Amino acid sequence: MSLTRIFVNFTLIGAEWVLWLLVILSVISVAIMVQKVRELRKNGNAFPELFQSVSEFLSRGEYSKALASVRKIQGVEARIITSGLEQWEKGALSVEETMRSQRVIERASLERGLAFLGTMGNNAPFIGLFGTVLGIIRAFHDLSLSQEAGPGVVMAGISEALVATAIGLLVAIPAVIAYNYFQRRVRGIMNNSEVIERSILAFLQGKERK
Repeated sequence: MSLTRIFVNFTLIGAEWVLWLLVILSVISVAIMVQKVRELRKNGNAFPELFQSVSEFLSRGEYSKALASVRKIQGVEARIITSGLEQWEKGALSVEETMRSQRVIERASLERGLAFLGTMGNNAPFIGLFGTVLGIIRAFHDLSLSQEAGPGVVMAGISEALVATAIGLLVAIPAVIAYNYFQRRVRGIMNNSEVIERSILAFLQGKERK
């Protein structure tokens, strides 16, 4: 069997398997979205409370009380700041490196699964288009085998094939929206933690210079 015939036989399978693939990918995308929404909801918006509490205690040099107050707060920013304040006795450099390392860990956790959403947003339309091409090839092949088939048969096959492109777009659009939203939230959380981190380092460095 020639290579051309092998590819022809493959294309004649049609677009149905592509549709099933898109359905499976869409289910995975939705599962990631739901998981990320829950994760970010647990994080909440603790930045104002966290910043005020840390600034208040550090301005008085009460590092132990600052640490105790941060430990009562849930969220990514609180975990990053807690990791640094636990090292405050070792100096500003140790605090900075610890918080920087913790921030990398937290960012990796928050961004887990987002690459899949980004990939789906960019490639799902092409997967759908691939299914459409397969469907059109099969429609014309069926027409060539039928002496009595008219244009209506081809149009019906093409209309069914175009469903794959529509499904591809239906999968891609929510994935793109979710990816952009989650990336913006992650950047906001990381920026908040960096603001508090710089504030802590400023207090510690000022203390060390005295």
